[in-house]
Amino acid sequence: MNPPLWTPSPERVAATRMDAFRRKVAQEHGLDLPDYAALHAWSVAEREAFWLAIVDTFGVQFHEAPTAVLEEGPEMPDAHWFPGATLNFAEHLLRRRDHKPALIAISEDEQREVLSHADLAAHVAGLQRALREAGVGVGDRVAAFMPNTWQTVVGMLATTSLGATWSSCSPDFGTHGVIDRFGQIEPKVLIACAGYRYAGKTLDLTAKLNEILSQLHSLEQLLIVPYAHPEARPADYLTLARVDLWQDFYQPGGEPVFTPVPFDHPLYILYSSGTTGVPKCIVHGTGGVLLQHLKEHGLHADLGANDTLFYYTTCGWMMWNWLVSGLAQGASLVLYDGSPFHPGPERLIDLIDAEGISVFGTSAKYVSALEKANVRPRQTHSLERLKTLLTTGSPLLHESFDYVYRDVKPDLCLSSISGGTDIVSCFALGNPTAPVWRGELQCKGLGMAVEVWDEAGKPVHGEKGELVCVRHFPSIPVGFWNDENNEKFLDAYFATFPGVWAHGDYAEETEHGGLVIHGRSDAVLNPGGVRIGTAEIYRQVEKIEQVLESIAIGQEWQGDVRVVLFVRLREGVALDEALQERIRQTIRANTTPRHVPAKILEVADIPRTLSGKIVELAVRNVVHGRPVKNTDALANPQALELFRDRKELES
Repeated sequence: MNPPLWTPSPERVAATRMDAFRRKVAQEHGLDLPDYAALHAWSVAEREAFWLAIVDTFGVQFHEAPTAVLEEGPEMPDAHWFPGATLNFAEHLLRRRDHKPALIAISEDEQREVLSHADLAAHVAGLQRALREAGVGVGDRVAAFMPNTWQTVVGMLATTSLGATWSSCSPDFGTHGVIDRFGQIEPKVLIACAGYRYAGKTLDLTAKLNEILSQLHSLEQLLIVPYAHPEARPADYLTLARVDLWQDFYQPGGEPVFTPVPFDHPLYILYSSGTTGVPKCIVHGTGGVLLQHLKEHGLHADLGANDTLFYYTTCGWMMWNWLVSGLAQGASLVLYDGSPFHPGPERLIDLIDAEGISVFGTSAKYVSALEKANVRPRQTHSLERLKTLLTTGSPLLHESFDYVYRDVKPDLCLSSISGGTDIVSCFALGNPTAPVWRGELQCKGLGMAVEVWDEAGKPVHGEKGELVCVRHFPSIPVGFWNDENNEKFLDAYFATFPGVWAHGDYAEETEHGGLVIHGRSDAVLNPGGVRIGTAEIYRQVEKIEQVLESIAIGQEWQGDVRVVLFVRLREGVALDEALQERIRQTIRANTTPRHVPAKILEVADIPRTLSGKIVELAVRNVVHGRPVKNTDALANPQALELFRDRKELES
């Protein structure tokens, strides 16, 4: 058997918050919990005691005490956590008030702004007063069309401190993508940047914003953050709402006040990617998000008040919501706005040293791109404080695990994590007390009854199947916005297996208690009736140096399905017979003959969502001449045309 790539020392294990939690639970409940597996089994079997332990460990402050921990109906999703309780989300993120950095906002052009924990509270207090005067109260929606900078975090905290509901998109969203999202939730206030920077370019958003404003009829207040367009003026914006510049709208100072709301009160509205129709507006509850993020940061990421947390994300991806919750641990957050490869591929690695980042998060694709760019941080950077590397967005390739331990840092907890916008959290996470095995997500999340089921609804181990969660958990969404009788919500997650959350991932449990994600269930290939996860193919193709990235689909062909692989190649490389044969041989040698594509075709670009995920379904629809209903959900919708009417697919 291959050994693990990394095993924490006994001293490191004993120093983790996860191990302290295990010992505390064992002592308080008189249990024998020798390891994580035992702790996880207890957390699922005794969910009420587990979530009470999270409340206690992280000092959750209820204004009104709950009458129970859990009131559960006959089957999911019929459950209420902490009924009768009231609390405030922002209050937990603003508990630290000293002069240590809370937010370090860095833009692509090297500008750096720092807000201490005390500064942050003062800004939230000032903006809170101004929003209240503008009529914002419990249940109102405040939307943001913003980059990842400190003003966005202040806006979220001021909004949620008032019991209002926050929703955000990043400025790279297309006009209709923003309208399709914010138009459904009818915000009272919009916070928007006048311009932003990306890959060395400065983009003026005035025209785009005016298009968006023409469709937001509910708007009463527009708040403009000049950012990369300092000459912005209120008169530039065509709206019946009142318009103010950020710096004129409020004065920081004083103490924020916190409006208590029920446990399941709408905190965030996030959105499905929307590539198969108008995006679904997913409503997340206050207490569920708070408890889940406290657990994930404090235990699974081993984040504490002396840590500095970074995640490369935009405000249009759920990882932004996840990142900002790090404030509840008293940590410092590094916010970066811009291209991760500008002016060079070491840009974010430089930040690790410059800011003393201890927990660094990014996408699996970014790690792969670093290796392709021949970046070797271990040789060029100290990375002294870095203890944890988190990746998500897509499965982390086995070879990327090797790259991290060989060329980044050998003494590091590499945690590939997996969950989604649907739960604004994770089903599978890191574990600072456990080994890291090549290609595996370390563990199922505490309190999450995660299993892998076959098509008949039977649990399987060491086989591929549907990732499900068989018991209710606090961060199940409240529902979808404007979803009569919860019909769309129930259909999205509970139609496959009634009463059981089916997440839509194709997964496999491992002998180490971890998971392997093989791709999305709806993108699974089915040649000859055999289910194949696309990640299995991508893993092999990534080994080919000439290939930058690839996308695989199943094409309906002569009463069956055949695998078609599209590849984007390095500049100057041609897809000749020799390269095609090498790709096929690599796939065949390391998987099965059924994985080998019937066709391999070259494309200049591969379409992806704004959060960086490739869109197999959209490509499959284009290849079959079906409509793609919402191309505004894509970062590069023009790339879809590269797959349309390909003559090579007609034979």
